[in-house]
Amino acid sequence: MHNELRSVSIVGIGQIPVLKENPKSLREMGAEVLHLAMEDAGIDQIDGLFVGNMLADELQGQKHVATLIASAAGMRGIEALHVRAATATGAAALRMAYFAVASGEARLAVALGVEKMSGGNSTAALAKALDAETETSAGATLLSQNAKLMQQYMDTYGVTVDAFNNFSLTAHQNARTNPNALFKDKNVTTEMIRNSRVIVPPLRLFDASPLCDGAAAVVLTRSEEARAYTHQPVKILSSSVATDWLRIADRSNPLRLFAAEKSSREAFRKANVHRTDLDVVEVHDAFSIMSCMALEALGFAKPGEGWRLAAENQIGLNGSVPISTFGGLKARGHPIGATALYQTCEIVQQLMGKAGANQVKNAELAMLLSIGGAGSTALTHIFGM
Repeated sequence: MHNELRSVSIVGIGQIPVLKENPKSLREMGAEVLHLAMEDAGIDQIDGLFVGNMLADELQGQKHVATLIASAAGMRGIEALHVRAATATGAAALRMAYFAVASGEARLAVALGVEKMSGGNSTAALAKALDAETETSAGATLLSQNAKLMQQYMDTYGVTVDAFNNFSLTAHQNARTNPNALFKDKNVTTEMIRNSRVIVPPLRLFDASPLCDGAAAVVLTRSEEARAYTHQPVKILSSSVATDWLRIADRSNPLRLFAAEKSSREAFRKANVHRTDLDVVEVHDAFSIMSCMALEALGFAKPGEGWRLAAENQIGLNGSVPISTFGGLKARGHPIGATALYQTCEIVQQLMGKAGANQVKNAELAMLLSIGGAGSTALTHIFGM
C-alpha cells in the first residue's frame, strides 16, 4: 500500500503568539491560524481540515472542535475531523492531513492545532492521558510520572538534577528571538534554573513546560503541484507512529522510550535517511527528562548519556543536534493540541532559511518527535526540501 501513497509537501504555515491567556475564544484562535496558513499558501478553499485539540471538552465544554473551527472560518461543506493522541495530538492531526493528501482523498488539507489551557484545571485534565484505573486514581499526574522517571534516571546513572540544566537554558535562550514564544521577554540564567522551586521532587519549575494558549496550522498538498503555491515547498519525507505499554509500571525498562525508538526507526527507513543526516531535531521537551530520554531513543546518545549533549552545549543552534530551536515546549510554550504544529511551522521556517536569529546554518533535513502521555505514544515526522 505504501507505494501508492503520493509525496506530500507543506505549502503554507500560520501561527499566533503563545500567550498565558489569550482573550480570543477557541473558535477565533482556530479560524485565525487557518486563514493565516491559507493566506500564506495563496488559497481560499481547502478539502480537509484536521484539528488537534486535547482539552476543550473539559476546559471549554466544547466537543466537535474541527467543525466549530470550520464554521468559524466560513468553510462550509469541507471534511473536518477532530484528532487526538494525548500530548502528541498536534502530530496526530498532521499525520491525518498527510494521509488525506497522500491517499489522493484531498488535494489541499490543513493540519491545525488549538488549545486554551487557561480555562480551568489543566493538570487534572492532562492526567487523563495516563491509566485511569491504576495511575490517575492513585493521584498520578504527568508531572508526577515525569518526576518519577527523572528520579529513577538520576539513581540509575548517578547524575544530579543539575545535569539537566542546559535543556531549559538552551530553550529559553532560543525563545528570546522568537516573537511567538511565551517567554520571549524572560532572560533565564543557570542560577535561576538551579534555584527554581521544586514542583514534584526532583522536578523543578524550569524542568517543566508551562500552561498556555496557542494555535498553529500548516497547509499540505501533493508534492507534484506544490510549487504552484510556494517556490520553497517543504516535503514530508515520512510519518510514523508507535506505542508502548500505557502504564509506566508495565515497562521492563521505563527509562527506555520504546515507542520513540520504534517510530523513529520506521521514519528513518521510510525517508531513507540516517540520524546523522539531520540538521534540526525538534523533540518533545515538555520535561527536561523527556528531552534527555528522547535523544537516547533517537540514537544520538547512549542510555544514561543524553544529558551530556546538553551539558556539552551540543543542543544549541550551532551544536551537533540542535533542539528547541525556537524555544521548544519549555519556552515557546506547550499548548497541547497546537504544539506539534508550532514545531512544524518552525521546521518549515528552518528549511526555507527564514528562521532569522533562530536559523540553524544550512538546514536541509529536520525531524519532529512528538510524545503522547508519559512516553506511551510517539509520532515521528521527517521533513526535507
